[in-house]
Amino acid sequence: MHVTERFRNGVDTEQLYGTLDAIKAQPELAVFQFRAANRWIDGAHNRTTIRAFYGAGQEDTTREGEFVLDGGAPAILLGHDTGPNPVEVLLHALAACLTTSLVYVATERKVRLTHIESKLEGDVNVRGALGIAGEVRNGFASIRIAFTVRGEASEEQLHELVGLARERSPVYGIVTNGVPVTLDVYPA
Repeated sequence: MHVTERFRNGVDTEQLYGTLDAIKAQPELAVFQFRAANRWIDGAHNRTTIRAFYGAGQEDTTREGEFVLDGGAPAILLGHDTGPNPVEVLLHALAACLTTSLVYVATERKVRLTHIESKLEGDVNVRGALGIAGEVRNGFASIRIAFTVRGEASEEQLHELVGLARERSPVYGIVTNGVPVTLDVYPA
């Protein structure tokens, strides 16, 4: 008799394997469209709301409420600390995506994780964003990520899992490979 562990690393393994099988059988189910709406409040303070998305072949409105993320800037950059600044939110998105990818890869490979922690640092020269120096890169010049991972696997296996998480992380792919972005302006 083959016994399957139902939950590993907090992930429902039956649902994970079912999702993988469904997408293999119907690749069009893998196409998702995520959305965010942002509204300026005052100064550097703005607010993003996130709720519905398209995925698995249909509009998904199952979330009971909106996720609300406030953005801002520190006082030294003319803000009032109403929220993390956008580049800090990007670091959060990168860390969260890599961590989630790591958990899913480990679960798929039947590895129980006991600890995941990451620290991210990104270097920005704000002269580019402030329009003071056109030759200065606008945005991160570099990002460093350090993971601490423990689990029921060898050190070599844990390193391999982190490498697979890096390969599968959508946000890592966006940051390292870029993505076409269009920007339109509509009258109010």
